[in-house]
Amino acid sequence: MKKTKLLVEHSYDFDLLGFVAPIKDYKLAWIINKSLGIDLEKEDDLEIEFLKAPILKISQYFLSLPFGYVQLLRNKSLTSAEQISYLIPELKNVDFFLIIQDETTELTADLFLEHLSGEPHIQNVIKLDVNKIKSRENLLTY
Repeated sequence: MKKTKLLVEHSYDFDLLGFVAPIKDYKLAWIINKSLGIDLEKEDDLEIEFLKAPILKISQYFLSLPFGYVQLLRNKSLTSAEQISYLIPELKNVDFFLIIQDETTELTADLFLEHLSGEPHIQNVIKLDVNKIKSRENLLTY
């Protein structure tokens, strides 16, 4: 019997920032909200289930825009077996990811970098190339 494979190509039409910030997720969301005058709100934790790995519970904050969204995701997850797992395992040194998808270009990654680079609680903010991340499919949460 002949097998047919379904090949799916995902669209990564968003900007991605990585934060090194050893603070709680609600504190980082508050800093981002205060610095940029936006309103990221806490959503239910994302649960990502893999075939051969434990379920990841990722903390998330979300802002819906008329033509896009902004989403803050924690990289580290504590599984039910008390093991530490990562949303993007190849970037273990990054504490949070900020996904910016805005068709109006009102909110851009450069704007976030400019406003958040000087924050004392944030050690580093870097713009990441989504296409160079091996496990980039984990960022598709919509």
